[in-house]
Amino acid sequence: MWDERFNTEHYVYGEEPNSFLVEQWNKYELDENKGKVLCLAEGEGRNAVYLAERGHTVTTVDLSEVGLQKSARLAESRGVALETVQADLATYTPESNVYSAVVMIFAHTPTDIRKRSLQIAKDALRTGGYLILEGYTEDQIGRGTGGPGDKTMMFSKQELEQIFAPGEILLSRELVRDIHEGPLHNGEGAVVQFVAKKA
Repeated sequence: MWDERFNTEHYVYGEEPNSFLVEQWNKYELDENKGKVLCLAEGEGRNAVYLAERGHTVTTVDLSEVGLQKSARLAESRGVALETVQADLATYTPESNVYSAVVMIFAHTPTDIRKRSLQIAKDALRTGGYLILEGYTEDQIGRGTGGPGDKTMMFSKQELEQIFAPGEILLSRELVRDIHEGPLHNGEGAVVQFVAKKA
């Protein structure tokens, strides 16, 4: 499915980074300490390339080989490098306690894989590392502006808040916002936005 979706010359979610990621990255001044960043279910690489351009060592993980090839092309066109890993999040296990940030932007998967992905994301973070996540909620279904149409694949703030201790959570909210990221994310979207810092 994802190879088919990405198998086009243009970038179906655009070439620019997710605006929530950019906003939070700058808010918490995450460029001050250049480190290793992990982008899960990163697709065509727009967020990973943005972070590599800012001087971070970025690993991008996706199921789609086509998506990873486009990530590598985008990185090359911008004069940066990525480590690309083709893997299924149902089985992929990153190094523990080494990443300064883990990024999950619209990383929608079936329920069991999503729960596992959130746990491996937390495990991958070093102490003081940040998880930055934006994804669609059930309220997105029927809007026709992006996302899977299956409520079991959606995120919720309640589920996310179960992963981190209350004192680690910096932002957890659900809202409707305008999203313009290529032809497949275009219009009002119902999302959850979540940022945590591992204690």
